Amino acid sequence: MSLRPFDSFYATAVLHKGGEAQVEAQLPKPLSSKKLAAITDDRYLSTLSLRIFRAGLKHSMVDAKWPAFEEVFFGFDPVRVAMFSDEELEGLMQDKRIIRHFGKIRAVRANAVWMLEVAGREGSFGRWIADWPTEDVVGLWAQLKKHGSQLGGQSGARFLRMMGKDTFLLTDDVVNVLKAEGVVDKMPTSQKALQTVQQAFNSWQEQSGRSLSEISRVLSYTVNVS
Repeated sequence: MSLRPFDSFYATAVLHKGGEAQVEAQLPKPLSSKKLAAITDDRYLSTLSLRIFRAGLKHSMVDAKWPAFEEVFFGFDPVRVAMFSDEELEGLMQDKRIIRHFGKIRAVRANAVWMLEVAGREGSFGRWIADWPTEDVVGLWAQLKKHGSQLGGQSGARFLRMMGKDTFLLTDDVVNVLKAEGVVDKMPTSQKALQTVQQAFNSWQEQSGRSLSEISRVLSYTVNVS
């Protein structure tokens, strides 16, 4: 795979954004493995659930309702949420303070059960996320999609970015760059295509020493000049 050097993309991003300082100020900064592991699992479940409820809806509207979600789901304590009965979940459909989407409400319990399984094996869900190697972050996406509920598409990657786990995002702008570079010919969805994308990002990371998150954002700036 012959890729344009990362420095070339960075120079274009600087040109589009009006300077290096403007680019650097907007780059996401992932957390260290130590900090990721220190985040309690209730915060992982809350953020994961927030991402699920945001999907397809105006984020500000969902965010404004989130304190009520925190209340009805007992602070997203995975043990308590995993114990929700079907009747309790159905009862939440009568609570006008939250978004009454039964599929997403059920997903909160399903993900709590899964998180407890991971925590029993790894020590905590946060430890599992923290220890997953970023050079195979698409493998983590696959695990989230396979074992989690409603974490397909872009949701898994966006959840990781929200938590501070280093990951690239396959936004339309990033995919357009990958297509121009001959890495993919369409939005990658198969594991083979995603592994090819991972290899490209790993190459740019070796060149630049930057995080996957930073590289992803820089690539998007070469397309989006707004």
